[in-house]
Amino acid sequence: MNEVVRLALEEDIGSGDVTSQSCVPESQKARGRFLAREPLVIAGVGLLAEIYDLRGGVDELNVFKRDGDLCAKGEEIAAVSGRARTLLECERVALNFLQRLSGVATAARRYADAVAGTKCRVLDTRKTTPGLRLLEKMAVAAGGVANHRMGLFHAVLIKNNHIAAAGGIRNAIERARTAGLTIEVEIHTREDLHEALDAGADWLLLDNLTPEEAAQWVREIGGRAQVELSGGITLDNVRAYAETGADFVSSGAITHSARAMDISFRLEVV
Repeated sequence: MNEVVRLALEEDIGSGDVTSQSCVPESQKARGRFLAREPLVIAGVGLLAEIYDLRGGVDELNVFKRDGDLCAKGEEIAAVSGRARTLLECERVALNFLQRLSGVATAARRYADAVAGTKCRVLDTRKTTPGLRLLEKMAVAAGGVANHRMGLFHAVLIKNNHIAAAGGIRNAIERARTAGLTIEVEIHTREDLHEALDAGADWLLLDNLTPEEAAQWVREIGGRAQVELSGGITLDNVRAYAETGADFVSSGAITHSARAMDISFRLEVV
């Protein structure tokens, strides 16, 4: 993660924190506390050490929560002590990572809780912030949702444009076998469904169905392939989709629409 953290610090600090350098004595020591200002699932705490190390280190860093832990409003997440200038110049980057990743983890936990008791698992997608995919998917996992593809290199997922470029579903599936991986195919019509099953698809991605339609299609598939439901799945309706008998539901909203959680940094001189 060092490169991502380094870029974030470089972006924010640039040639120097002119405010801290001009009004805070170089020798001034301070301590700071990271506090949850609302209930949340924490993620990203492992980055704190990297952030401070890249700016010369601190005297002491105590992390009281692990990724995936619940935090109540007002609860202390971590405490740090060292040069006041170092703590101040790292404050925004540290908060940006914690707030963003905790937002993803909190959203993921809500989706996971919503399908509890069903056989269905929630998956994430590749709809992540450019450059932050690994971190956001780590936050998803901390929240209790399963990671799907890390990237195009990770698994075969034949979508509409692949089907068009390959000249049909059967052609796409037969050619994809050379990859030696599980073959997933995006399905929009019953004709697509039967063609993919006949061609031996391992995993079917049923897109933009209602829960009622999805339940019918799952029964029709009858266990001949794993079934993932996608498209328009929200926290409000994910339970209904999970109860259709599908193996998985996926939602891009867990990453692309997660709200940053409210976390503060309180500093005091020592």
